[in-house]
Amino acid sequence: MENDTKLTVRRNEASSPQPQLSKPSATPQLTTGKTSSTRPTELNRSSQNKTIKKSKKRKKNNKTQKPSKKKKLITPTHFPYFKDNYCPPECACYGRVVQCSDKGVDKIPYGIPYNARYILLMNNHINSIQLDLLREYVSMEFLVLSNNGLTDGSVEGAFEGIPALKRLYLDRNLLDSVPTDLPVSLEELRLDNNRLSVMSEAAWAQCPGLLVLSLSNNSLGNGSECLPNKVLSPLYNLRTLNLDHNQLTSVPLGLPLSIKELYLKGNLIKHFRGGAFNGISELLVLDLSTNRLTSKGLLRESLLNATHLESLNLEGNRLKQVPRHLPHSLKTLNLEGNRISSVKKAAFGTLKNLEHLGLARNKIFKVAPGAFRTLPVLHQLDLCHNSLRQVPRQLPEALHSVALNHNKIQSVPRDAFCWGDRSASLSGLVRVQLEHNLIDMGKLDAQAFRCLRGFQVVHFY
Repeated sequence: MENDTKLTVRRNEASSPQPQLSKPSATPQLTTGKTSSTRPTELNRSSQNKTIKKSKKRKKNNKTQKPSKKKKLITPTHFPYFKDNYCPPECACYGRVVQCSDKGVDKIPYGIPYNARYILLMNNHINSIQLDLLREYVSMEFLVLSNNGLTDGSVEGAFEGIPALKRLYLDRNLLDSVPTDLPVSLEELRLDNNRLSVMSEAAWAQCPGLLVLSLSNNSLGNGSECLPNKVLSPLYNLRTLNLDHNQLTSVPLGLPLSIKELYLKGNLIKHFRGGAFNGISELLVLDLSTNRLTSKGLLRESLLNATHLESLNLEGNRLKQVPRHLPHSLKTLNLEGNRISSVKKAAFGTLKNLEHLGLARNKIFKVAPGAFRTLPVLHQLDLCHNSLRQVPRQLPEALHSVALNHNKIQSVPRDAFCWGDRSASLSGLVRVQLEHNLIDMGKLDAQAFRCLRGFQVVHFY
């Protein structure tokens, strides 16, 4: 019996209870009456409960971790090309604006999101467009392909069927003709600085909603002929037409009546015949500067139907006299840089709405007295760089600024600035430029400036 007790004590010493054990013992411990107590058993039970709870938690954790393992298995290994949140490495994306300009790419970067609204690809080396690529961009409103290497063949069929495209910039490329597959939604098209020499009516039949068309710096007209009659007639909503710096010899005929701004600067135009507008035109702005127009080439019927015209620029032509039969609606008239030598009294008699008049850099040496007094609302008059020997008499009462510098003026008549009702009240003039003339200050008549708001208004030097 003693031996049995000793054996039991040794076993107890060898397996004394450890409260920090994580796993409960699987076999029951042998104890004697002397060494047994309730405390160790409570400890063992509590540790058993803790370990059971921990094992349950681990099982639960294992259950919750199983779905995450499944997610890892279905993670895609490819890039989300064309998706809303993808941006090609060559580009920078800001919301739905994709900026890929100045990147030196030779093709449209792959994977541009299909939801992009603005795609900017200017100043690259793009020389081809994948067929049907752009058709997938159902939200694209603005596409810029300026300054690339696109030719007629490389854009054939590229723009057909783009449903929402409103603005297309193809300027500074190598196009010889207008693309014939333009989308019907188009409102603005820029084809400046290409090689266009001809165009057909069929090119515009696809986009009758076009509002802005810019064709400057091409070879239209070839220097020997004009555009075909009514070639732009399908564009019955057109508002702005830019044909600057081409080789047109006359103003195109049969233009859409809807045009409000027409730019023909820097062509070879000698004649402006009637028939440019077959009906009452909505034209407001006409720029015919830097052409070869003569007084004979500007006919009475030239602007007969331009009854709403407000701004006419004839600078840098070959006119020898102020044009007659101009629209009464004119507010701005630029005749600078021509060959006009004199201004007759009735030259501006019908232009009651004229506010700005430019006659600088002509050869004017004579102005009839009162030639400008028929302009009741004229604010600005420029007569610099002419050959005037005196300040014109009876300048308009509403005048705010008059430039007379770089002439040969020697005298200022008493009724130049101050005449009629103005002689008794202060003038509205705020600037009179008389620099670079032949005025002898000692011989000036002070009464000629009596209605001005002090000599600070007049600039002699």
